Amino acid sequence: MERALRALSMAVNEHPVGKRAQHLYHNVVSLPWMRFAISKRTFANNFDRLVNLQPDRGVLLVSNHRSFFDMYTTLLGLYMARSEWLRGMFFPVRSEFFYDRPAGAAINFAIGGGVMYPPIYRDRAKAKLNDDALERLKKFLAEPGTVVGMHPEGTRNKTDDPYTLLPAQPGVGKVILQAQPIVVPFFIHGLGNDLLKDIRDTHDPSKRRESPVIINMGEPFDYSEFTRQKPRLTLYKKVADRLAAEVTRLGAEERELREQIRRGELDDSPFWYENIRSGSLG
Repeated sequence: MERALRALSMAVNEHPVGKRAQHLYHNVVSLPWMRFAISKRTFANNFDRLVNLQPDRGVLLVSNHRSFFDMYTTLLGLYMARSEWLRGMFFPVRSEFFYDRPAGAAINFAIGGGVMYPPIYRDRAKAKLNDDALERLKKFLAEPGTVVGMHPEGTRNKTDDPYTLLPAQPGVGKVILQAQPIVVPFFIHGLGNDLLKDIRDTHDPSKRRESPVIINMGEPFDYSEFTRQKPRLTLYKKVADRLAAEVTRLGAEERELREQIRRGELDDSPFWYENIRSGSLG
């Protein structure tokens, strides 16, 4: 099953026809139902920082990780805004669940159009596959219009505290220093892993204030000081730690936004997802 899903994912994500079909799927299938499922309850602060980019290379989005749908919901905004620069996206994931279980494969292909690629392996015997995945990510991120989503934590944070990130892993730092993309950090909170509950909450008027989904987008991350140093594991970890600290700072801002929404101060803001129009917010 794993080999078959990997081969299918490679065809979808690395063949021009497959990638165009995936892009069409997101516009025709993903966008309408996700707009229905989540847009009324999602608030995107400083989202214009992402929408209005004019990237000369790939963009790496880096965020905290609480839900399977964190990146998916965030990238929905680019499709809703009809961002002219977006050409394709990739979300590397752990091979466990998404590549060896039917439920994981269903989430990847039925909901994400196969965008959760390339797979990353925990098994040390498959270390060469991880090296291969890194080379593919470097190739993707060399192309303007590409978006790759990663989490410095390396796994979902299942603790009771959404504002304290798990220890950062060096993988994201390695991708950054070897591929040298544009890096945009953000913090997202409010999504769960029960899709039906999230949809019900979206259509419960009281939940807009009680449990909004908030995306707080940061400025592009400057990592130039690290590019002048000798590449090594400790340096990759330092980059990941710095990014995690920035995501945590954005989380503190998100907490304040959540209080403003709870008090009803942002009910008429143009930055609710439902207000995103072609090429702009609001």
